[in-house]
Amino acid sequence: MSYPQRLLILCIFFALTACSTMYYGGLEKIGIPKRDVMVYRVEKARDTQEETKEQFKSALEQFTVVTNFKGGDLEAVYNKLNNEYEASVDKAEEVNARIADIEDVAEALFVEWKEEITQYSSASLKRSSQQKLDATKTHYQQLIVSMKKAEAKIKPVLRVFKDQVMFLKHNLNARAITSLKGELGAIESDVSALIVSMEQSINEANAFIDTMENK
Repeated sequence: MSYPQRLLILCIFFALTACSTMYYGGLEKIGIPKRDVMVYRVEKARDTQEETKEQFKSALEQFTVVTNFKGGDLEAVYNKLNNEYEASVDKAEEVNARIADIEDVAEALFVEWKEEITQYSSASLKRSSQQKLDATKTHYQQLIVSMKKAEAKIKPVLRVFKDQVMFLKHNLNARAITSLKGELGAIESDVSALIVSMEQSINEANAFIDTMENK
């Protein structure tokens, strides 16, 4: 990477950081602290994961429909399958964006919290706040690990979906149906693992929200 390219990336990074700082600062002025923003974003990520789980179930159902194709308009069946695949891709991108949003506000919250701890004159209050910060960070790490673990299971499923959808697109015949049948078992297994991981992540999000709201 050339020096101008590195400089451009640094400029973009600092501009985005400044924008985030101004954004959170603006919310603080109208009575919305970073803590509330974080809870809201975790809620949105949880809801998106729930939607993603249902979308992949729907896509799997459509794959099953294709493997049971007995005759008729195969192109129409392909179009439905392709729509399910594209909707799954959209949800995957949304999951990624939701996680990034959480990480952004978490970083801002923890930096602010750490700075404020140094301002205590009371040793006991300082110690108590530090303990709460440490506990929140630990719980947050568990949440992010769980969310990213679930997200990582999306990509292998999408790769298989994409391969089969493209193959069907260019082979609207019995051969393509046979190919789908051969992959159906693996797809079912991958989607089942994805759903389990999503549900674990959703539960982790709910636990984190409860913790934040009751602190």
